[in-house]
Amino acid sequence: MPFRLLVPFGLLCVLLPPHHGAPGPDGTAPDPAHYRERVKAMFYHAYDSYLENAFPYDELRPLTCDGHDTWGSFSLTLIDALDTLLILGNVSEFQRVVEVLQDNVDFDIDVNASVFETNIRGEDCLLRPLEESKIRGMQFSLQNTKGVVGGLLSAHLLSKKAGVEVEAGWPCSGPLLRMAEEAARKLLPAFQTPTGMPYGTVNLLHGVNPGETPVTCTAGIGTFIVEFATLSSLTGDPVFEEVARVALMRLWESRSDIGLVGNHIDVLTGKWVAQDAGIGAGVDSYFEYLVKGAILLQDKKLMAMFLEYNKAIRNYTRFDDWYLWVQMYKGTVSMPVFQSLEAYWPGLQSLIGDIDNAMRTFLNYYTVWKQFGGLPEFYNIPQGYTVEKREGYPLRPELIESAMYLYRATGDPTLLELGRDAVESIEKISKVECGFATIKDLRDHKLDNRMESFFLAETVKYLYLLFDPTNFIHNNGSTFDAVITPYGECILGAGGYIFNTEAHPIDPAALHCCRRLKEEQWEVEDLMREFYSLKRNRSRFQKKTMSSGPWEPPAGPETPSSPENHDQAREKSAKQKIPLLSCPSQPFTSKLALLGQVFLDSS
Repeated sequence: MPFRLLVPFGLLCVLLPPHHGAPGPDGTAPDPAHYRERVKAMFYHAYDSYLENAFPYDELRPLTCDGHDTWGSFSLTLIDALDTLLILGNVSEFQRVVEVLQDNVDFDIDVNASVFETNIRGEDCLLRPLEESKIRGMQFSLQNTKGVVGGLLSAHLLSKKAGVEVEAGWPCSGPLLRMAEEAARKLLPAFQTPTGMPYGTVNLLHGVNPGETPVTCTAGIGTFIVEFATLSSLTGDPVFEEVARVALMRLWESRSDIGLVGNHIDVLTGKWVAQDAGIGAGVDSYFEYLVKGAILLQDKKLMAMFLEYNKAIRNYTRFDDWYLWVQMYKGTVSMPVFQSLEAYWPGLQSLIGDIDNAMRTFLNYYTVWKQFGGLPEFYNIPQGYTVEKREGYPLRPELIESAMYLYRATGDPTLLELGRDAVESIEKISKVECGFATIKDLRDHKLDNRMESFFLAETVKYLYLLFDPTNFIHNNGSTFDAVITPYGECILGAGGYIFNTEAHPIDPAALHCCRRLKEEQWEVEDLMREFYSLKRNRSRFQKKTMSSGPWEPPAGPETPSSPENHDQAREKSAKQKIPLLSCPSQPFTSKLALLGQVFLDSS
């Protein structure tokens, strides 16, 4: 007899003001235009508050109207907000911020930075309460430099659309791409371990500290392939994609006999330290990147890995469309809780076409939102209430993200209702004079003095895209840009954008614009790299670039490099001639652009 969880629903829901644009008696959905403008106003209230009170610090402290550094002193909120500015249509501010970042961001600093977060600016490797006492004092921070890489790559690929005057050879060169590459190279020493799985933290100036803990969360190891494969494709240097793939494979090889992975692992020995298996904190974006990496790279092996995990997750962790935490070797329940970070899962299910299961799980999570006016970090499913010391809501985006994906796939007005409720809740509970404050406790709506950068990068962005069906991000392929590069013509901006785990969109077509051997790189691009690495005077650098004259595409059929001369990883990619993920009714790319997901059985 299957184990069933009974959740009491007679608990007090948050009281919200009357909804303008809410469903009427005829069941009509919230007015998208109304809520689109509300979301835009939310963004600028938070963004302007950051600029006025916190820049150049990483994040805003909205209760005291000042700033503080949290992830390495990169002006992280500005980087995270950059592509959101373009999605909201603010071209002029995008252009201004690009110049500010080029002039002010420096990665040659003596600071310990999270490898995971610096790449994606993703989620914390949160520990379950019982494990905190076992691993207390360890740093889990290789995570934050990764969002810097993702944000810079996204902004680089969107620069032309934003009216930035790009240099000759774009998207295969450009100042933001060089900044992303510089940041990523600072992370590479972390991957120099016996297993190939990276340390959690690296010093940007000195590399890995001698006393650095070897214990890293699963997500901190397996969340690099989207950014690093993009970087390798644009720069021609395969090292980034190679280290990301090795880390993914080591995790795959470390799964238990029943097909599950734990929460934290020792990257020197490959032994699991925290053996809780689930889909939430510490694991989440590993599964996300297997799916998104498969789509981005048309890599059927990555998709096959995820589908195997998905079977094990269904068999051992799923109960009544909730997902629990279990012991990775035995499958016995260790934590019957829902974590707010798990709310990305319905969106991920939609990307593989599993709409029915996605909607059922989404509706479970939505009941929790309506109970509190937000998602508590931990929610005890049998008791139907928050977990002690995990009652807060730091304005996370995951449930809104899933609503956006599912609405693109189904058009179900229930998903717009979640967007409406999110806008109303956040404005009522969290809005203060200097931005939006983290909700410290959803039971009494006490606030905390922090506005995390993902609020502008993800929460507001997904809300806006939920209510803006004609946004360029949702392009169905009807419009595009043809760009001449040193390696031929390529098509950009046709849709099918892949969001990294910090909601920075990557144009998958860009990965095919710059394929070549490292030694065949365009001469002017090599000069630019040299000037940049030596930190020459910027005006002299620009003068040299302009004096090289306009580029003309080379004659002859030999422009694309031969697959035989690529490194092994590049050779495998070059040999893929047939789309690996497809649906019966149309080609894969058209289906992805049209429905916002990988495939469906029907059109």
